[in-house]
Amino acid sequence: MLEEERKYLAGDGFTMPDLGAAGRVSAREPVTLRATYYDTPERLLTRHGISLRYRKGDVAAKVWTVKLPSSRAGVRFEYSRPSQGAGVVPPSLLDLVTAYRRGRPLAPAAVLRTVRTVYEVSGADGRLLAEVADDSVSVLDGRDVALRFREIEVELVDGDRAVLDEVEKLLLAAGARAGTGADAFVPKHVRALEALGSVEAPLLAARARPGTAHAGDVVIEAIRRDVARILKHDPFARMRETMPNGDTPVHQMRVGTRRLRSDLQTFQALLDPRWTARLREELAWLAGALGGARDVEVLRERLFRTAAADPLAPVDPRAVARIDAALARQQDSALRVLDKALHSRRYVKLLDALVAAVEEPRLAPLAWEPAQDVLAGIVRKPWRRLVDGNDEVVGAGALTPDLPDYDWHEVRKRAKRARYAADAVSAVLGSEARLLAKAVARAQGVLGEHQDAAIAGDAWLEAAAAAPDDHALAVTAGRLFERERATVTRARADFPAVWEMVMEEKNIAWLR
Repeated sequence: MLEEERKYLAGDGFTMPDLGAAGRVSAREPVTLRATYYDTPERLLTRHGISLRYRKGDVAAKVWTVKLPSSRAGVRFEYSRPSQGAGVVPPSLLDLVTAYRRGRPLAPAAVLRTVRTVYEVSGADGRLLAEVADDSVSVLDGRDVALRFREIEVELVDGDRAVLDEVEKLLLAAGARAGTGADAFVPKHVRALEALGSVEAPLLAARARPGTAHAGDVVIEAIRRDVARILKHDPFARMRETMPNGDTPVHQMRVGTRRLRSDLQTFQALLDPRWTARLREELAWLAGALGGARDVEVLRERLFRTAAADPLAPVDPRAVARIDAALARQQDSALRVLDKALHSRRYVKLLDALVAAVEEPRLAPLAWEPAQDVLAGIVRKPWRRLVDGNDEVVGAGALTPDLPDYDWHEVRKRAKRARYAADAVSAVLGSEARLLAKAVARAQGVLGEHQDAAIAGDAWLEAAAAAPDDHALAVTAGRLFERERATVTRARADFPAVWEMVMEEKNIAWLR
């Protein structure tokens, strides 16, 4: 469940204003809540922006809750389960924080006592638009109180952000204070841990780039983004839950894994080679587990898209359903393989190594040279491999319609590496690198559509071969195959013009 809220600090003399301009308001009776936040000894959950809480005292009574961050401040993913006993974290919630605690034990880290009064803001139709909670919080340190503060929390329920904006205007006018910058949204347990002196710097947080960056700063930031992508999507892959934007966590974890392997290879001159070799080997294992699940995802998405490509010439929907049923069985099997990998000790050790790669990277001497002096030369290598090719694969500009699918796929892989490299250095090298990354991304899109169609076409023929007595399925698979090969042909026809745009002087001059 996606939760969106805003927080404000208020002094002891603050009086809740009339919220009638935002909707119809009704107040609940005050309740006293006692929340215990659990964390590892190193405070890994908090440092990753996660909270694990056991709370009692409200109508929900004795509920465990995990909150996971999103890309927007104040928006978090919230998952709650009923208590199964004192101090016993529900296994499903414990699983969700695997990537963040990485095998460390959990214990109470902070205890908060909150006197809460909730004001319900409803629309004219009776819908509950938002809840405004007036919280007087005491951070407990044994029998002592380490900190007291008052917080106003506004949570969106069934309204839109205009309701949040209106409530905010009323609260600020009454004297509440909104945070700014890093303090714009600070969870209660973070304030508590800060008061108790038991929280350290966030992990995998973006770092401010110095005015004159070293080459190593750039590769560390690239690694950080890749590792953060993997960890961020791990809980959702475990739940097999689609992301709010419609993407899948398996896809994003695979992108993060592939991109990290590519970045470690591209920037190997800046890193300890034996260290990166071990990381790349383990990432290859994870990529394999993710790949099986992702490949079937793509096929199932593509099956219905290809089947519906020509409404005037529909294919047999029952045959399509039989193909999808077979793919669903394959997907379930692949997801079980992935589940086993995500629950393995090997995976936990890999996550530890990935976080350490960001926090304590092993850099080579060249990494301490100015980024401006080093990075263009590093990007030039994957770029030249893409442009010139070698004895095994032609360069991108030499692709012709008669070459096998393999050649087109290999060029696609080289395009990815060149794009990732240009994108990684663009923060330092500026607009020229960004232009090249965007141009190669467009070319990669055409090559990706080519590859997906080629793979799908083969998959439809394999589906027919697996059911030789199903003639309707055979006919349908043949028609789907022809549509995929038509897509391959279009991609091959489109690619030269896209590649010509990649090779424009404004994109590549900095690599000469």
